[in-house]
Amino acid sequence: MKRYTESHEWIDEDGRVGVSAHALELLGDIVFIELPEEGDELPMGESVAVIESHKAASDIYAPVSGVVKAVNQAIVDAPEDIEATSDLWLFDMTPNNPEDINALMDEAGYKEFIESEA
Repeated sequence: MKRYTESHEWIDEDGRVGVSAHALELLGDIVFIELPEEGDELPMGESVAVIESHKAASDIYAPVSGVVKAVNQAIVDAPEDIEATSDLWLFDMTPNNPEDINALMDEAGYKEFIESEA
């Protein structure tokens, strides 16, 4: 099950991190993605990556604190593939405190949040 942040990232129970379908829709055609490195220590809420479209560049924030254990190099090599599915993960991390994931919004809470932003 995915949990969401107010900055539109998601993290699943395995520690994979991605960007919500809502955010991807707002960005449009993705042309570039820069991800953190394996082994990087990520502080919760800090900018750790960048995603660029023809419309804008947007920071990607760490949903929880932890260490990057893998990056999805395929998405760096072909960033346009992220548009096909919002299930595509960007990087995989080991949270310092796995309970922090549970503090994030569930899917229903996230839907309410994006509706309130409109």
